[in-house]
Amino acid sequence: MDTKNFKVNTENSTIDWIGRKVTGAHNGTIGIKDGNFTFGEGSSMSGKFVIDTRSIKILDIEDAETNAQFANHLASDDFFNSEQFPEAYFEITHAEPGDENLYYAKGDLTIKGITHPIDTSLHIVKTENVAVLDTKIVVDRTKFNIKFRSSNFFTNLGDTLIYNNFDLNIHFVAEAY
Repeated sequence: MDTKNFKVNTENSTIDWIGRKVTGAHNGTIGIKDGNFTFGEGSSMSGKFVIDTRSIKILDIEDAETNAQFANHLASDDFFNSEQFPEAYFEITHAEPGDENLYYAKGDLTIKGITHPIDTSLHIVKTENVAVLDTKIVVDRTKFNIKFRSSNFFTNLGDTLIYNNFDLNIHFVAEAY
């Protein structure tokens, strides 16, 4: 098989997030700014995705004022510091094919200018012209200097504690070019 390149269609692709705290959870979306992946000779695969941290939306808070306050807080330095770091990145550094359209991938996740390795499995279904990638990445926010209400850094938080891990559920539709 020749090398085949795919570009993520940002209109048809989604990243859903879930953050949990003692008293419940919040969820929303975050935009994909750009992305591509390549299938090379044999079973090699690589890719890089750019996430727009300024596009964080909260879906579970209906009150407009509360929703705006929360969105502004997520954009602040307590969380993603979106003004200084408008983009986050995930770059696949190694991928091994598995059964049933799975790839076991290692990659580098960069948030707030801080990079850490992440292991995940990618479910990829591809045809000649389209590839659909699905994965779930569990992120320990404290590794990226997101410490707000983390028990790793603060005591006596009671029911205001926010758990360190949040989930990114990624669904990319990409077209061959």
